[in-house]
Amino acid sequence: MLLQTKQHHHPFPFFAVDAAFSEEQCAVLDSLFSQDNAWQHRDGAFYRCSLSDVTAMIPATFQTEILARMRDITGLPLVDRLLVTAQRMLPGQVIGIHSDRPLLGYELARLVVQLNKDWQAEHGGVLELFASPEGEVMFSVNPEYNKAFGFLLHAESYHGVTEVTAPRQTVVFNFWHQANTPELDTHIQALFAKLHFSELPAALDPIASDAEATLPEEVTFRAGTAAIALHRWGYDAATVVTGYQHSTGIVRCDSSDAETYAAVLLADWVAYLYRDSFDLARWEILQGELEGMERFPRLMPTWQLCVPERGQFDVQSRLIHNTDS
Repeated sequence: MLLQTKQHHHPFPFFAVDAAFSEEQCAVLDSLFSQDNAWQHRDGAFYRCSLSDVTAMIPATFQTEILARMRDITGLPLVDRLLVTAQRMLPGQVIGIHSDRPLLGYELARLVVQLNKDWQAEHGGVLELFASPEGEVMFSVNPEYNKAFGFLLHAESYHGVTEVTAPRQTVVFNFWHQANTPELDTHIQALFAKLHFSELPAALDPIASDAEATLPEEVTFRAGTAAIALHRWGYDAATVVTGYQHSTGIVRCDSSDAETYAAVLLADWVAYLYRDSFDLARWEILQGELEGMERFPRLMPTWQLCVPERGQFDVQSRLIHNTDS
């Protein structure tokens, strides 16, 4: 399973493998298209295909093996959660250039397996990778049978599929990072429910007004969200102000007070997640900054979800840090 992978770093981290699965495993995947599935048809301006959730049809042993193999290939702490989707494209359908950035609670890694016997170049359906939406093709993956492509989702993972002239069948496996789970999404949505900046302490008003006059709105809005987190965790006005200033970049939080430092870093991170997306490189920096620190009681629920204890997945993300091979 997924042996002899070739890892690449450009235009974004990904790997490819020519013979992904055994004959028996391919037979399992082939059978997904012969069953009476509930298909969701997408016919948007740039995304045209049919999708079906087939997770329950994948044997448990198969799921366990592919999770273990993906952890080994990527070096990522992937949780025991898997979503498998069958994708079917019909003649005339195409998927335009787009990027799949991992929003709060979304999957981080994806494996795309092609199941197209007797594919010919004139059939189209080629997966193309780009450095930008307007750029030239930097890498292509032909949809040949049992060929696989795996990648990390982020804001610049631009890719698309050329128009098909013959039916195209693909199975997509989706994997979640332990620090960006649906459980974290639920927790952060609850933390920021009914968000009103008017609840912040008055001591922040002049500082926020000055910042809003000189900094981009997205920066001050995220800083205000970080301040809300600190306020709702029960910290005093001084800590809320410190958190706001740290998130805007006005003043870097002093690490001499361990709890304040940890609270400000976590508040900045959850505000970033809430307003933007999960950034693996940024998360690894946060993990390093909080490494070895005492986990304070009022921060514990958020801390455990954002930066889980190191354990069985204590490995470096190889797909990010390795050079091409």
